[in-house]
Amino acid sequence: MESAQSAMPAAATAAPVAAPEPSPVHDLKTLVLSRHPAVALETDEEDRALALVDAAARDLGLAVFDWTLTRGLVRRGHEQPVYETAKPAAALAAAAELDVEALLVFRDLRAHLADAGVSRALRDLLDRLESGHRVSTVVVLGSRPALPPELAPRVVALPLGLPSAAEYRTTLTAVADSLAAGGRATVTLTPDDCAAIAGALRGLTLNQARQALARVAIEDGRLSRDDLPRLVDLKARALQADGLLEYFPPADNAAAIGGFERLRVWLDRARVGFSPEARAMNLPAPKGVLLAGVQGCGKSLAAKAIARSWQMPLLKLDAGRLYDKYIGETERNLRRALGVAESLAPSVLWIDEIEKALATGSGDGADGGLSQRILGTLLTWMAERPAEVFLVATANDVFRLPPELLRKGRFDELFFVDLPTAAERREILAIHLRMRRQDPAVFALDTIAAATDGFSGAELEQVVVGALLGALQARTAPTTDALLAEAAATVPLSRSRAEDVQRLRALAAERFVPVSG
Repeated sequence: MESAQSAMPAAATAAPVAAPEPSPVHDLKTLVLSRHPAVALETDEEDRALALVDAAARDLGLAVFDWTLTRGLVRRGHEQPVYETAKPAAALAAAAELDVEALLVFRDLRAHLADAGVSRALRDLLDRLESGHRVSTVVVLGSRPALPPELAPRVVALPLGLPSAAEYRTTLTAVADSLAAGGRATVTLTPDDCAAIAGALRGLTLNQARQALARVAIEDGRLSRDDLPRLVDLKARALQADGLLEYFPPADNAAAIGGFERLRVWLDRARVGFSPEARAMNLPAPKGVLLAGVQGCGKSLAAKAIARSWQMPLLKLDAGRLYDKYIGETERNLRRALGVAESLAPSVLWIDEIEKALATGSGDGADGGLSQRILGTLLTWMAERPAEVFLVATANDVFRLPPELLRKGRFDELFFVDLPTAAERREILAIHLRMRRQDPAVFALDTIAAATDGFSGAELEQVVVGALLGALQARTAPTTDALLAEAAATVPLSRSRAEDVQRLRALAAERFVPVSG
């Protein structure tokens, strides 16, 4: 069986060439040398955070003390904890008495800071560090709950973003060496293969990346470039499990839409903005579009179709999933989702029903200013993002959107998705019949299209589905009459909520570009 050393490229197995210092290490060292008494290293990757702390301490010549609720305060490299430091307040008091310059890592502290005694002990420690002459900093690990108001101004937040390409390469090398040394898999990877696999892992934590690599290797007894599709599949599942984003690889975005001619033409031109030639001319990559309109008329399908036509991964962010009961966590969730989208660039980020996250309501601040903070985070990202992430925002109730989002320049274009025309209804009916293995030529589509004036795309789909189910129940072949009967029994939204639809159309006529016509 091949060894990792013989199968892996030299660049992956030899001593690593000096590379630019990872920015999180640099940032932490800067904060320590600037005499900040406390840093909140915000991450769920504890092992990666500890490695970062060790690297910073090594470069600065500092000791590392590590506190956990189970072991107490332990100096790195020593077995025995500092005497009687299992309780957080006692550990903080003991840290204040240390006479060595160190990084003081507290892993399980956040959950105890609501206790007045623990909060006071931490403030006493920070007072001691600020007034003393030794270079020492408290490093609080974790991401929740939020710091109490009396501590938040004194603790600098340092979010630990997603891993870098170099970290993924290091993880790949470690897994490959372990698999080969244990005889569990044959590793055959060229330098180009390593780069491709590292790219496929983008968006995962290092632990998730290790698990995915080990799994694909053990499943077939080898780790090679052929495992790329399986790695992408495992990544999709991992992102789904995280709960914030739904991941659709390019091959999965098999959406079909009828009409949307103007949008199609615009997209054909916009995709040129991602080309090397556009970059050489210093032309900006397209930023995104807002799709507003009548419910059920294809906005979601359009988002999928954009990703498919551009052969980019699609990330769906359901705005309702952002909200968290802890103060600051909702904004953090949004930043984390945007970071994943950037790590997968070039990609398409689809924010579904964006008005749910950004609705200003009455503007009386009833939500504690949360919607304004979310809006500010999103607008800042839209203006400054360096990565090629194309934003597709869909909205059913455009009247709830804040005016700042609709200002010229936020999106490349604002599109309005209206009820389909007769020709578009015919095309939509044909699409749904073909999806259900029916020959559209058997049906009088022009007649059905005329009878479904005012129907949305979703309502047309239900006409097809209902008629086919009725035919199955009656054990007869589906007919034009069956579809016409199903349509006659349906009250479309354009009739049940006619005033709302007309109001929306009036606004769209002034500010939006129709997707068809």
